Amino acid sequence: MKVTDKAEIIQWPVTHYVYIEKIGPFQETAPKAWQELHAGLAGIANDMKLKGFMSLYKVQPQMLYCAGVAVQEKPEKLPDGFKYMRFEGGKYSRYTMTGSYANLPEACGMIFSSFEKSAAPMRDDFFIENYVNDPKTTPEEQLVTEILIPTK
Repeated sequence: MKVTDKAEIIQWPVTHYVYIEKIGPFQETAPKAWQELHAGLAGIANDMKLKGFMSLYKVQPQMLYCAGVAVQEKPEKLPDGFKYMRFEGGKYSRYTMTGSYANLPEACGMIFSSFEKSAAPMRDDFFIENYVNDPKTTPEEQLVTEILIPTK
């Protein structure tokens, strides 16, 4: 696993986001959310013009995890259990991890520690994990995940 140790400040664009939302401990909710998302997307992926996979999450006041996809435009209708959000984006500190998704908990710990040391002010918004390449066609050790922290 490789993790950048310094953040790049970026402006995340407004994003049409279709997702499954779960509340509770990350270790329980994230796998269920992704499982439900992939099962539900199977029949509608072509209709939605997918742009990429990403998760949005908040840890306060409770753990809120959203597994979802960025889409070209707001969908006309959604499958049962799915939600839509026009995510406003904003200023983020972007770190990058290269390697297996199994390394994300460790990488996030390293990244959050680095962010705290930077003394950059955090704003109250969603954290983002942006999955840059496709795990179906990319070797595990070459998977790229952007981890973004909302920044003032």
